[in-house]
Amino acid sequence: MAEGKPTKPDLAAVRAQIDGIDREIQALITERALFARQVGRAKGKLAAAIDYYRPEREAQVLRRVVDRNDGPLSDDVLVRLFREIMSACLAQQEPLKVGYLGPEGTFSQQAVHKHFGHSAHGLPLASVEEVFDEVASGAADFGVVPVENSSQGTIQSTLDLFLTSPLMICGEVELRVHQYLMSRTGRIEDIERIYSHGLSLAQCKNWLRQHLPLAEKLPVASNAEGARRARNADDAAAIAGESAGRVYGLKVVAGPIEDRGDNTTRFLVIGRAAFPPSGHDRTSLLVSIHDQPGALYRILEPLARHGISMDRIESRPAHGALWQYAFFIEVTGHVEESPLKDALAEIDAFAGDVRVLGSYPVAVP
Repeated sequence: MAEGKPTKPDLAAVRAQIDGIDREIQALITERALFARQVGRAKGKLAAAIDYYRPEREAQVLRRVVDRNDGPLSDDVLVRLFREIMSACLAQQEPLKVGYLGPEGTFSQQAVHKHFGHSAHGLPLASVEEVFDEVASGAADFGVVPVENSSQGTIQSTLDLFLTSPLMICGEVELRVHQYLMSRTGRIEDIERIYSHGLSLAQCKNWLRQHLPLAEKLPVASNAEGARRARNADDAAAIAGESAGRVYGLKVVAGPIEDRGDNTTRFLVIGRAAFPPSGHDRTSLLVSIHDQPGALYRILEPLARHGISMDRIESRPAHGALWQYAFFIEVTGHVEESPLKDALAEIDAFAGDVRVLGSYPVAVP
């Protein structure tokens, strides 16, 4: 053997070591599940699975996973693994019921899995409005709804629902969105019409203009609904995620075809209760200002004076008053902690009404 040449590892010995590590991992997961069960006993007899769920605690656990990670697995892989472990442990009590824009195969369903894990019970619903209704009625524990896209901006119809809904925002999910053109035959020359959600059609408009300028573009309620329709005809296609293609038996014609490689959709998790701070939080506010000069300034000035970063501000027509507007404002911090707590206490009540829509953990990658 030449000097300095590395010794080739014995394959059987390496596999035996892996088998031993697998046994240790399984034993530790079992031990964790038993301790999670003890947490349930310590809390006493509660009403439902939602009483055991603590998003601020999960966010803290996942941040520690990222902080400890030295490779070779990426942060997002390890976060996904730990999310599934926590999801399975929580489901020992009872799976959470989470509403989302259906049918099966939508990006909203992917967001549910990313945030709650696959042990949660997803409830596919016909519209975002129905997601709000099911959570408000108690039929669903939480809902996941899209609120903005990195290339198309805010989804105004979602924001408008907060104007009248009593629900709270208790989490956020950021999902990288890859769009695929899919059809029953898999041949681009067969395509005469394309079904997809209007936002997805907009995200792919340059590609469509270049490759299928004559095809009819037909907006539908969701990408998965587009895939469901496209499976019925050889001359139809859908723009959707790969998961929708698998669910509805479509072949990939091209993709990813989104015009921006960093295409990301942000979702909000909605529920019926507020949660404690996680240590790295964001707060959403709904501000209805009174019709007087400087009203908005008097709302924002205490935030600036206390050094609070404002992530975004959006205006929407207020319900019940012509030419009156409500402002959706997102800021850093939790409403129960200073400096945000102090700033909100100083906001001039004569300038407008401020409603806290929710304080929630910043999304973990």
